[in-house]
Amino acid sequence: MTAFPLPAAAPAAAPVAPSLVLPQRPALLGRAGWLAVFAALALACVVVPALNLLVPPDSPLHLDGYWISLLGKFCCYAMCALAMDLIWGFAGILSLGHGLYFALGGYAMGMYLMRQIGTDGQYRSTLPDFMVFLDWKELPWHWALSDSFLATMLLVLLVPGGIAFVFGFFAFRSRIKGVYFSIITQAMTYAAMLLFFRNETGFGGNNGFTDFKRLLGLSITTPGMRMTLFVLSAVALVGCYLGLRWLTRAKFGRVLSAVRDAESRLMFCGYSPLPYKLAAWVLSALICGLAGALYVPQVGIINPGEMSVANSIEIAVWAAVGGRGTLAGPIAGAFAVNGAKSWLTQVAPEFWLYLLGALFVAVTLFMPDGIAGLVKRKLGRKKESSA
Repeated sequence: MTAFPLPAAAPAAAPVAPSLVLPQRPALLGRAGWLAVFAALALACVVVPALNLLVPPDSPLHLDGYWISLLGKFCCYAMCALAMDLIWGFAGILSLGHGLYFALGGYAMGMYLMRQIGTDGQYRSTLPDFMVFLDWKELPWHWALSDSFLATMLLVLLVPGGIAFVFGFFAFRSRIKGVYFSIITQAMTYAAMLLFFRNETGFGGNNGFTDFKRLLGLSITTPGMRMTLFVLSAVALVGCYLGLRWLTRAKFGRVLSAVRDAESRLMFCGYSPLPYKLAAWVLSALICGLAGALYVPQVGIINPGEMSVANSIEIAVWAAVGGRGTLAGPIAGAFAVNGAKSWLTQVAPEFWLYLLGALFVAVTLFMPDGIAGLVKRKLGRKKESSA
């Protein structure tokens, strides 16, 4: 019998490895978010200037200059709340010393404004009045660049950023965290405040800097300059919000969240938390420094009291009340808390600190997600009821 050869079996196909699908980067903002941003910019850049500069003072629609300065201050405070939210809400690092970076930016701007006074001071000297009073004959070395606006703007960022980098590098490399880290930041701010209180440091001592007259050669007290500073503060706030939202929705933000939730597990995955924590820490200091530089010409004074421990704690309260890890929440928290402070300190100033402490405790216990979490729950219930 003839044997017929069997057909050769086809080679087995190699198993196809499933393709790895990476999650797409979410959009920066939705339609409602962009509408809110453009509405805020239109309000700050068009509506408020028109109500202040174009509407007659006797009109009920006129917005007084007091409110312009107050809103400008609130914008600067909201920038500090954003900075706190970056390190506390996303990285889980609670700082009780960010008032230091805010004050350093303010002092850098204040030195420039003091030099802009020229010979219009009380003693008609090119030296600031407090130096003449202390019988100083020349400017200290750290005032060398204070007559240049460009150098001042660099110092506004470099001084807070440099100090934050040095402190953060050694603190994070030593793996100091939790309450110990918070206490160290508080102690550092208090030490800096005591240093700036001393007259020999050249920062005005207890009185600080005041009696500003000009900015870039223009009078600082005119309605137009006041409005310009407010608009710059509002635009800077929106810019910081959009920049931090872009950053926190990228890989950098996801790693920061991993640092907050499970830092040890993140290290086992091959990531070093140090550069991410340090970058977030320095960036938050830069934002606070910029806020301080915008704050000083609007309020007309900067002194060591801005470095007080209470001021740094208030920054944390703004972020907690608004809602940590949301960015928009701390902005709302800063405006809400400072609005209540402005009203209560006029009506019953002795009760403000008690209310602030009670507010922080109440938010921590009963509303841990802050204003942002409350709004989300309300919107979620509306959607469920309409479905």
